[in-house]
Amino acid sequence: MVDRIQHSGLQIAQSMYELVNDQICPGTGIKPDHFWQTFSEIIGHFAPINRELLVKRENLQSQIDSWHHQNRDNFVFDDYKAFLQEIDYLVPEGPSFSVSPHNVDPEIAKQAGPQLVVPIMNARFALNAVNARWGSLYDALYGNDVIAEDNGAEKAGAYNPVRGQKVIDYGRDLLDTAAPLDNASHHQVTGYQVRKQRLIVSLENGSQAHLLNPEQFVGYLGSAENPASILLQNNRLHLEIQVDSAHQVGATDKAGVKDIVLEAALTTIMDCEDSVAAVDAEDKALAYSNWLGLNKGTLEETISRGDKSFVRSMNPDREYLAANGAKLTLNGRSLMFVRNVGHLMTNPAILDAAGNEIPEGIMDGMITSLISLHDLKRSGGLSNSTAGSIYIVKPKMHGPEEVAFTNDLFDAIENALGLERHTIKVGIMDEERRTSVNLKECIRAAKGRVVFINTGFLDRTGDEIHTSMHAGPFASKADLKAMPWITAYEDRNVDVGLACGLKGKAQIGKGMWAIPDNMADMMRIKIGHAKSGANTAWVPSPTAATLHAMHYHKVDVDAMQDQVAHRAEANVDDILTIPLLGDRQLSGEEIQLELDNNAQGLLGYVVRWVEQGVGCSKVLDINNVGLMEDRATLRISSQHMTNWLHHGICSAEQITETLKRMAAVVDSQNAGDSEYIAMAPNFDQSIAFQAACDLVFKGDKQPSGYTEPLLHAYRQQAKAAR
Repeated sequence: MVDRIQHSGLQIAQSMYELVNDQICPGTGIKPDHFWQTFSEIIGHFAPINRELLVKRENLQSQIDSWHHQNRDNFVFDDYKAFLQEIDYLVPEGPSFSVSPHNVDPEIAKQAGPQLVVPIMNARFALNAVNARWGSLYDALYGNDVIAEDNGAEKAGAYNPVRGQKVIDYGRDLLDTAAPLDNASHHQVTGYQVRKQRLIVSLENGSQAHLLNPEQFVGYLGSAENPASILLQNNRLHLEIQVDSAHQVGATDKAGVKDIVLEAALTTIMDCEDSVAAVDAEDKALAYSNWLGLNKGTLEETISRGDKSFVRSMNPDREYLAANGAKLTLNGRSLMFVRNVGHLMTNPAILDAAGNEIPEGIMDGMITSLISLHDLKRSGGLSNSTAGSIYIVKPKMHGPEEVAFTNDLFDAIENALGLERHTIKVGIMDEERRTSVNLKECIRAAKGRVVFINTGFLDRTGDEIHTSMHAGPFASKADLKAMPWITAYEDRNVDVGLACGLKGKAQIGKGMWAIPDNMADMMRIKIGHAKSGANTAWVPSPTAATLHAMHYHKVDVDAMQDQVAHRAEANVDDILTIPLLGDRQLSGEEIQLELDNNAQGLLGYVVRWVEQGVGCSKVLDINNVGLMEDRATLRISSQHMTNWLHHGICSAEQITETLKRMAAVVDSQNAGDSEYIAMAPNFDQSIAFQAACDLVFKGDKQPSGYTEPLLHAYRQQAKAAR
């Protein structure tokens, strides 16, 4: 039984009440009584609207299901599109406009670079991410497969000078690209000096050279005659050449360079949603406590390695001398967004007067904004937004009406907290079909506060399957990635964002590279995100952020957006084309391989979520490749199996057999985890296995195909059983 405090018609879990009253409110200028009273008023007004929007989702889905039942054998695209317009699924597009957010930090409005997404409930991950604003290129290259291990360049054991030289050469190649010299190469440099506010480099032939563009030199550390650090800038990103000939690496370098440090993760999304398992007051209090520590600059975590330990905290700002000798300060930390949950879920942390759980998204909006006041009101120390804004990413909104609801909610929160209008900025996740096809109108609904849009293939595909569940069997997951609808979806996101004036004001983002141990392929493939006109993209780790930052030195996204803005806009009809299996006949082997892949990935994630409360981790796939997984992966896998079952591509017995067989595989993959709870062979007693089965067999009944309702129920059951 949860102890609750009654206040202003709300029934608040005692742990949450004490957190808000004793730790969050002090220092914000907001009195606890005022907070709870205005919060209660917001719940009273917005919770019924929230419920109505969810009912509309269900009504639209029911109408779409009925249409597919009636027209499956005589599908005509024009009739289908007209039907979607008739039921208000596809809304009329209004006149042109331009977004108008004010006080937007340069990390969002002006710079292009990597973005991290981390579970807010894991303090170590959160600190690693916020400190990933700057990263060692040499460390990132040395420890990953970007540098091949052939010809004596193995990375195992102590420092390998052969591999080290390859890393140094790679770094010099980057410098030649990002900050080229006039008629020379950085490979030839033997020393650096600062003279008359310019960088002078000495070359191995005894001559001197300058930067081709002298304005790229922006600062240094140490003496002008023998600087310890050279700060350069390219495409609005900084990179720092660190010099120390006494260092192990610097001693082997003819210029004494020990490292090249890149400005890397410009922004980080601290996630309360897909990457966490937060199902009750205890979980939400931990999430809010970590967000509080990040906003106050006080979050710390003790890290133990063997018999040693150290305290990790937030990095300070970086101090340099500008080229003219003045003091230059750069942000030492990633600019933080916080991702609230969507409109669907409720949470037992706070109940209304009738004893109903309140919408978790409203709770997140109110409490994370209250916490952010600590940053806005700080007079010194570690700041997040120097422009005075709060950045909230809002996921899983269906269409313009739901975005307008979020905009109105943020208006009310600003009123309650005494904030100027549009202090709270919003990021729109373009991951639901009704948002994709109405993206322009979604952006219009929050045009005064929108600072971010992005695409997400996995959630977007999950919603694609659920929306058209009754249209027919879907193509295999591999084929889905190669079909026209997904290209149109990715392109149209950029097209619409630029047409709505996001350039120079907001981020247009792309999705995650999910294979953290495969950085060589990431370097080869993910440059496509910068070339697409997106000025940010998700990466799975600080190391990946450092490596991905090189793409933004090679591609001037600002110039690329000018090019993209003149192409023909991707056609919404292509997005509406349902990616079905069609006439393709699958063999029994192909069907079983697809089921094996879906079931293994589903089980590998569910078992950690339900039994251990791990919302995001590196999960081994069926080929033992580690993939960064969160609920989006689960949504597409479960919905795909549900769809094939519904249309007779496979049987319920085949799915059950597959799940049991794959459960044993997942058990073996986790054999080294002392906290792991095996699923096989006692399947009837395994809470995680029952959850996985329900996600498939009840998948067509889940709202929009979301996994959260079932996962939360089974996680609460697992916690109660402890």
